[in-house]
Amino acid sequence: MTLQTVLDGIRNRPGTGDVIPIVDPVTEEVITEFSDGGADAVQEAVARARATFESGVWRVKPGNERAKVLWRIADLIEDHATELAEIDSLNTGMPFNQAQIIMSTAAEFFRYYAGWCTKVSGMAHDVQMTGGITGAHSNLHAYTLKEPIGVVGLIFPWNGPAFNAAAKLAPALAAGCSCIVKPAEETPLSALLLDKILAEAGVPEGVANLVTGYGHTAGAALAAHPDVDKIAFTGSTEVGKEIVQAAGGNLKRVMLELGGKSPVLIYDDADLSVAIPTAAMGVFVHSGQACIAGSRIFVQRGVLDQVVEGIALVAKSVRLGGPKEEDVHIGPLISARQLTRVMGFIDEGKRDGVHVVTGGHRLDRRGYFVHPTVLTEVEHGGRLCQQEIFGPVVAVIPFDDDDEVVAMANDTVYGLAATAWTRDIGRAHRLAKRLQAGTVTLNCQMIWDPNLPMGGHKQSGWGYENGRDGIEGYMQNKTVYAQL
Repeated sequence: MTLQTVLDGIRNRPGTGDVIPIVDPVTEEVITEFSDGGADAVQEAVARARATFESGVWRVKPGNERAKVLWRIADLIEDHATELAEIDSLNTGMPFNQAQIIMSTAAEFFRYYAGWCTKVSGMAHDVQMTGGITGAHSNLHAYTLKEPIGVVGLIFPWNGPAFNAAAKLAPALAAGCSCIVKPAEETPLSALLLDKILAEAGVPEGVANLVTGYGHTAGAALAAHPDVDKIAFTGSTEVGKEIVQAAGGNLKRVMLELGGKSPVLIYDDADLSVAIPTAAMGVFVHSGQACIAGSRIFVQRGVLDQVVEGIALVAKSVRLGGPKEEDVHIGPLISARQLTRVMGFIDEGKRDGVHVVTGGHRLDRRGYFVHPTVLTEVEHGGRLCQQEIFGPVVAVIPFDDDDEVVAMANDTVYGLAATAWTRDIGRAHRLAKRLQAGTVTLNCQMIWDPNLPMGGHKQSGWGYENGRDGIEGYMQNKTVYAQL
């Protein structure tokens, strides 16, 4: 599928709502546009998904057969990796080489969960207790079943479209669910190619249903739909709370991977030659548009000046540009709205007396580019340190000892990720226990593995993606008792 075919495909998507422009964040020009599918498209998609789930065309297919289809999806993603990377690069502005890496990871999600198709099972149990409302029994046998939860809505964000789609589709399909796929309105393009890939790989028609539109129309209708059994959402904490409220009508299950304000702790005994560049790119990569970005860097006072200088040097040296430009490290923000949000935080900090070490301004060119920004003298209780900015902005804050830095690191409503840099291995593991985050990295950063669960503490989410937890999140238990 060529890029022009994809652009024509999104333009011709069914919809009767507002026309939604897709804007190139590098040029600020409209690439194409499409009509909001809205509640009508959601209603039709849910009906198709429910019909396929009840028919069992996918749900009752043997696990080894579902595994073959998922493995084929992975192969096709790799076959179309260049096209997918080009599409996501155009749509998000991310450097092409980063988009290629993401496609490789997207394929691995399907291979990983292909393995689980034949391995998730219940347990058998000889009942040892007696009693119950009908009296004592003997020779009772019991077992549990793991069954797909049903029809699930998969809503994913704009900062990594194909990656986030794969992270949800792979376990949902492995579990035997039927799905409605809702990409962000800013970045729906790669979802069209993925939709074709699923069909070519052998996913039956109606098992995976693509719906496009605004979050407040199509997304809201999906979250509130009474015939949807679960919503899996990645995005902001604010929208996550709205989804929870919408899900109350039928008490549908909800999985949320939400915002973060992730702390990075750099001690004076850390290997600064590694810690400084890694911590810097841990917030500047993808222009800070990553939920696990380390946007608060706490530095022990003995090395504060050295770390600030080093991070500022990285900020000044990275090259910003579009996917078609050479030697680019990071791209633009996704939209004019996101640009306004990020610059609003920076301008507020300037008014409040925050010291801008470097950055703090847009690039003097077209596109939604913000220079990587390093801030010091930031009040930890203020918005810059408490709210997710989702931009290339980092606050560097000094500390003296473990208790002080742990208290500051945990002093946030978020709890998605945390990092500690220290050569003291005992201290590192003690910090891992004390830091309130779903993922803690020690002397490394922005690491994930499909084998290991990823989720947030506090207001960073409910439930987990990846690993066994990921597939079991799309299943439910049934207990069966039998008198022998």
